[in-house]
Amino acid sequence: MPRALVTGIAATAVATVLLTGSGAVSATATAPREPHATDVHRVRIQDDFDSLGPEVRALKLDSGRTAHYIDEGPRDGKPVLYLGGTGTSARVAHMTDFLRSTRESLGLRLISVERNGFGDTEFDKSLGKADFAHDALQVLDRVGVRKVSVIAISGGGPYAAELASLAPDRIQSLHLAAALPPYGPKRPDCSMSDEELGKSLAPQIADPRVWWALPDDSPTKRIPGFADTAFEDGARTYNQRGQKADPAPQVHEQRLYCQRPGPDLSKLTAPVILYSGKKDTTVPPSTIDTWKEHLPGDPAVRGYADSGHDVQYRHWDQILVDLAGHTDRTVICHRGHSTMPPARIADPLVEKGRATLGICAWQKPGEDGPVD
Repeated sequence: MPRALVTGIAATAVATVLLTGSGAVSATATAPREPHATDVHRVRIQDDFDSLGPEVRALKLDSGRTAHYIDEGPRDGKPVLYLGGTGTSARVAHMTDFLRSTRESLGLRLISVERNGFGDTEFDKSLGKADFAHDALQVLDRVGVRKVSVIAISGGGPYAAELASLAPDRIQSLHLAAALPPYGPKRPDCSMSDEELGKSLAPQIADPRVWWALPDDSPTKRIPGFADTAFEDGARTYNQRGQKADPAPQVHEQRLYCQRPGPDLSKLTAPVILYSGKKDTTVPPSTIDTWKEHLPGDPAVRGYADSGHDVQYRHWDQILVDLAGHTDRTVICHRGHSTMPPARIADPLVEKGRATLGICAWQKPGEDGPVD
C-alpha cells in the first residue's frame, strides 16, 4: 500500500476519534457529499419574476424636457422621495435593496427622480436646483402622490432644502442622512475654475471604482454585491447616453452646491431627522449644527460612532423604520434576531451590551450580537 494512502487513512482515523470519541472509522462520516440539485418533490416553481432592481421610466414634462424616474413599491404604500448623492442616477436607490424585504414589509413606495445631466437625463447648463424641485413635484403629481416623505443622502441635501422651501406643505417628513447643507462655509472646490474642477473630477468619474471607493473598514464591505452595484450606478450615471464620462454635468452640480444663501425653510412644519456618522470627513458632524440653524423647530439627531460617509447604508434599516413613521422604535439585533422594539426598551439593551444597533447581518460572521 502506498505510504501516502496509509498516512491519509491514519489522519482520517485520528480525526474521527477526536470528533466522536470512538476508535471505529466510519467511511460515511468522512465521505464528501456529492453535489446535487434539490429533490424534485421539494422544488417550488415561482409564479412571478424576481426583481432585477427598479425600472427607469420616462415622463414628458410641461417644459418639454423628459424626466427619468423610478417608482418601486405598492401603489397604496407610503410614498418616499429618494434624493441620492451627487453623481448618481435615478436607479441609485437599488443600492439600498440589501434591505428590500424590510422596505416591502414596512409598505414603503420608493420614488427617485434623476438630476440634470446624469444617467438618461439630458444636460442643460441653464437649470438649477429649483428646476429640479419643480420637476420632482411634477413627477409626483403624475404618479398620484400629494404628500411625501423625503430622504436626502449626501449631495441630495441641497435639493431637499430647495424642495422643502418651495412646497413645505407637501413634505410629510424630512430625513437628511450625511446630507450636505446649502448653508455655512463653502467647500474648497468652490474657489476652482470650471476647467480646474473638471480636470480634477475627470479621473474619478471615468472609473466608477474610484468614484465609489469606500474605506476598507466601511461596513458596506459586509453587504454582498454592494460595491459592484455602486460601480454599475457610477457607469450608468456618466455613460448611459453615450456621454463618455463628460465631467460637465458633475461640474455644474458642484457649482450649484456653492450657491449662497440657501433656501428659506421657515415655513416647513414637517418633522425632521438628521443622521450623521461621527467618522464622516466628507460631510462632517459639524454640519448638523449648520442644518439646525436653518431648520425650524428642534430636529431629531441620530449620530453613530460606527459610521463615516456611509451612515446612510449602515443605518438604512433605522432610516426605513423612521420613514414608515415609527420614529419611537429602534432597530436592534437581540439574541440573534433582528427586531424593532420601542426605544425605551431597545436603548438600554444596547447601552448594556446586550443588543447591537441594526439588523443582525451587520455583525461579523460568527458574531450574532450580544446575548444574555
